[in-house]
Amino acid sequence: MNLLDLIIPPAFAAADGINSDPSGLSQLILPGLLLLVMYVLLIRPQQKRAKDHKALLAALKKGDEVVTNGGVVAKVMSVDESFATLEIADGVVIKAQKQGINQKLPKGSVKI
Repeated sequence: MNLLDLIIPPAFAAADGINSDPSGLSQLILPGLLLLVMYVLLIRPQQKRAKDHKALLAALKKGDEVVTNGGVVAKVMSVDESFATLEIADGVVIKAQKQGINQKLPKGSVKI
């Protein structure tokens, strides 16, 4: 038996209109399901993380202990619109963008 014997008869049957959906709805179901799965698995979790990060930055205040994207552990000294002043050691103060702050640590985590 040849592989073409399995492929060609169904192709001719589809060309004749046998077993074909005249509305084309079945052709839209698979791409629609694919878009739904992409939204649920990729887009929605990313939106949730972005919302949580924005809330973290909005609630940032003096005395909070944070970790930056670079892994620097620091205590927040002051916060303005887009920058935060961070103390990373005794007498060592840096100014970093608020977007660079990755997470907030529990009180007492930083020993400065």
